[in-house]
Amino acid sequence: MKRHDGGGATPDPTPDPVDVRLGARLAELRSEHGWSLGELAERSGISRSTLSRAERAETSPTAALLNRLCAVYGRTMSQLLSEVEAEPAPLVRAADQPVWEDRASGFVRRSVSPPHGGLRGELVEGRLAAGADIAYDRPPVPGLEQHIWVLKGALTVTDRDVEHHLGDGDCLRLRVWGPTRFRCPGPAPARYVLAVVRP
Repeated sequence: MKRHDGGGATPDPTPDPVDVRLGARLAELRSEHGWSLGELAERSGISRSTLSRAERAETSPTAALLNRLCAVYGRTMSQLLSEVEAEPAPLVRAADQPVWEDRASGFVRRSVSPPHGGLRGELVEGRLAAGADIAYDRPPVPGLEQHIWVLKGALTVTDRDVEHHLGDGDCLRLRVWGPTRFRCPGPAPARYVLAVVRP
């Protein structure tokens, strides 16, 4: 997942430093659990080759792929991403809040809360391009509580088989046990705040 600095991106054959640190952390987690690539592939439903390429930073993982790995390792995405950042601080200025972009799905994710592995709550800003559609086949942590507050635009959130249509200012609270899907029907992008509370 490419780190995004807010400017125009140009293709670069050099691996993104965040992807390198993320790949190393994913390899560490697999090693800590004593799993081979094959065992992790079985648990996550991700191919061995994709896992290997992600660990070696030969590919930039998508949000959906990271979500699957977070589910296997019992972490939220923010927890995992904070483990590859610097030591946590109690205050993070807006300009220093890490932003990741999943270009394939049109999703931009800003980690608003200062990272801290020991805390249960966190705030994330999400931006979806018009027409963007992201499906998560499982929560990163079963029973995760989510509050989705739309700041601007339209957002359709599907929790298992129930669709919720949200507009400016609407807020949806979920406890996530199964698949979820976030879609921006357009015509404009959607910007929303996601408050996450681990059980």
